[in-house]
Amino acid sequence: MYFYPPNFYNVKPISLFLIFMILFSCDDKQNTNNSQSKEMPKLSIEKKHTPLAEVNQDFTSEVEDWKQLKALNAFIKKFEKVSPREALTNALELKDLVKNLKDSIVPIDFDIPSFHARVNVLENETLRLADLTLISAITADDVNSQVDKTIIAASSVNSKINTILSKKRFEEEIDLDLDNIGIDSTKIDSISRKTIDINKQNKQVKKKYIPEI
Repeated sequence: MYFYPPNFYNVKPISLFLIFMILFSCDDKQNTNNSQSKEMPKLSIEKKHTPLAEVNQDFTSEVEDWKQLKALNAFIKKFEKVSPREALTNALELKDLVKNLKDSIVPIDFDIPSFHARVNVLENETLRLADLTLISAITADDVNSQVDKTIIAASSVNSKINTILSKKRFEEEIDLDLDNIGIDSTKIDSISRKTIDINKQNKQVKKKYIPEI
């Protein structure tokens, strides 16, 4: 018995097309699987990220009752040294904590547009990190990069808290008199104006009770 090889000249063009498509699909699938198998170990490797900038210890008493902020800062410190896989596992909880902070009752000193803008940036970064959990072919580098951006955004929120409280403390330690130094009160922000008004009231009270000689 003799074996005769198939005569491709007698094969219909559509059959050839299907054969080539199957071969191409198998090759492409194999390359994808190889790429994913190489990426899998990297997703489990811990990476040290930029440390979180925290609220200064001198100001902790000012925000100790702000439970949502404390919970967020405690949780996000887990991302300072984390594997991409673990970061993705915690991404959804981090997103919820940021939302809780945004929806919380903000202390009056921080209820200003510049602070809310920092929180909005942080929320956007956590949402992007959470979105990475939906990408099956995500790389370790992509996750690590987004973790860095998220920590930086959280640090920006804490830095803004430090700036606001530093300014408030400085103004409480000085005694300003707008009438004497000629400051335009309309150009002073709410925190400065509140501090100056309190200082002026205290000064007036002291003058009122000074005994005449």
